[in-house]
Amino acid sequence: MEAHRSLGGQPSIGLEPIAVTLDAVNVTAARVAEILTRTSGFLRDVCSHSLQPYRGCSFGHALCGVACYVQHNGILTRGAPWGSFLEVRENAAEAYRATAPRERNWARKSRGRFGIFLSSSTEPFLPQERKFGVTRAVLDAMRDEPPDFLILQTHSHQVADHAALLMQLAARTELRVHLSIETDRERLEGLPPHASSIADRFAALETLATAGIRTVVTVSPLLPIADPDAFFARIARHASAVVIDHFIEGDGTPDGHRTLATALPAAMEAIEPISASLAYREQIVRLAERHLPGRVGVSREGFAGRYRPA
Repeated sequence: MEAHRSLGGQPSIGLEPIAVTLDAVNVTAARVAEILTRTSGFLRDVCSHSLQPYRGCSFGHALCGVACYVQHNGILTRGAPWGSFLEVRENAAEAYRATAPRERNWARKSRGRFGIFLSSSTEPFLPQERKFGVTRAVLDAMRDEPPDFLILQTHSHQVADHAALLMQLAARTELRVHLSIETDRERLEGLPPHASSIADRFAALETLATAGIRTVVTVSPLLPIADPDAFFARIARHASAVVIDHFIEGDGTPDGHRTLATALPAAMEAIEPISASLAYREQIVRLAERHLPGRVGVSREGFAGRYRPA
């Protein structure tokens, strides 16, 4: 049970919060008892916990939302269309501080290390983050109560706005910023634009690298790349490593059937006919290895920080 309130109203208790509309997204506030989720499935071998500062994602109508696997999680969406709602977990930092010692003990006994993936079911640096600051508050809390390691996964160039805090956090824990750059193409015909432009994300990558923050580019999900050699040469200049993840084996199903039911594969095949197959992933992996020998990870192994040998 969560305590919900509308952003303009009084607190209420229940599973169906009163919503207000902000930028065509229904935004609600909630107080949660738990913010750390013990991992299973894809993340089981990556880290011990995941943390979601928001429920829902206002990037749901951008390109990354077209085939986002989270939209198939009925418990999370509660029947609402993906991209139409955002729950602001306003006490996330407080909940983290309260439960981190217990979860650290569990993780070290059960998984060896207390590692957090922030985040797997939402974008931590949504436009609304500038108003609500939930992710920022959680990162502040982690600076004081650090996990053994933290993977900060984002599609947004706004991560670079927090470089100073991330430098402080990196001094307290093993930090990897995973910045998604799925392609070198700013648009795929027939699909919405990126939530954060390719140019802006490469600029953020350079900012983070210059600050000495370990940053991994996640080409996830892999989309058709116009000039792979130039793309990976650009990544190699600043990234510590690269992870390449196709929607097949990457969307929570072995054959990618969740994504195959969306508009994404047809748009990909219109650009590069083999791009909706694992053969394309292997082709791109070989090209990436020319520029980042020993620094290329594939799918789950890559997210866990395990890279193919040079």
